[in-house]
Amino acid sequence: MAKTKFCAGLSDISDSYMGCIIDDWGVLHDGEDAFPGTVDCLKELKRRKKEIIILSNDRKTAEEKKAELKKMGIGPSLYNEIVTPTAVIQNALKKQDEGIFKNIGKKAFVITRHNDHSLLDNTDIEVVDDIEKADFLLLLGMDYPMKTLEHYEKDIRRAIQRRLKAVCANQDSKALIGTNFLTGPGLLARRYEDAGGIVYYIGKPHAMIYKHCIEYFKEKEVFPSHTVMLGDTMAHDVLGAHANGIDTCLFKSGLHAANFMHCTTLKEVDNTLKNLIIQYGNVMPTYLVDEMRWGNALPDRKHKKRKQPVS
Repeated sequence: MAKTKFCAGLSDISDSYMGCIIDDWGVLHDGEDAFPGTVDCLKELKRRKKEIIILSNDRKTAEEKKAELKKMGIGPSLYNEIVTPTAVIQNALKKQDEGIFKNIGKKAFVITRHNDHSLLDNTDIEVVDDIEKADFLLLLGMDYPMKTLEHYEKDIRRAIQRRLKAVCANQDSKALIGTNFLTGPGLLARRYEDAGGIVYYIGKPHAMIYKHCIEYFKEKEVFPSHTVMLGDTMAHDVLGAHANGIDTCLFKSGLHAANFMHCTTLKEVDNTLKNLIIQYGNVMPTYLVDEMRWGNALPDRKHKKRKQPVS
């Protein structure tokens, strides 16, 4: 058997951690509605004084994500912070004091869909149309099918000749909008790398977005060893958190649901999980759960009020 612990619900692991990083799509909701157990689970975690970050690879800002979740019934009282690649990039561009963003510059050449530069709102970054004037490249998406990779080839090659840093919000090659798949920023990023350039990725599973979460938790005196990542993907959630010293809980109900859907016994579940572990570099999740549910009721051991002595 794999060493991953099979759990009936979050109650099996809640007392082992003080911080929870929770993926949104596939764990909390399906893009339109919150899953049935989501609100109850978040209430239980907050009642037990857990610090909760909702972590998403979505292009939205934290405020936009907050409004989206509220419409699904997931109000701001149920978590502490929302982190998205947009929020991380905006914060880093304002400070420009460490890592890849240190002194990166104030002029960006942006490749995006529909001329959407909203990621740079609330920053003092100037968008330039001439690659010769750019300090760095920001890869956000493509106007596919109106524009293909060939359309951007000249600017990509010139950016590489000028040794410009390229920043990619996330590595997705496709994005689903409605029933249509659109070409994502990851395809541009891989073309930049294939041509000899270096791309810095911000979203999951890459380190920068996890380090942002870790720094937030440290201010609350919650450290990686006190933290668990709740996610539905091996590639983004399990690998990313594991690389940053954070325990993980994989949800069978999300991206890998098709892998588990025909499993009728624990042995079949275990074999399916082993195959996923092999596929993703032999990194195993710490826990496995079916879906967002609390599970077995637990006594509130850590936060129960002590009885006062009788005088």
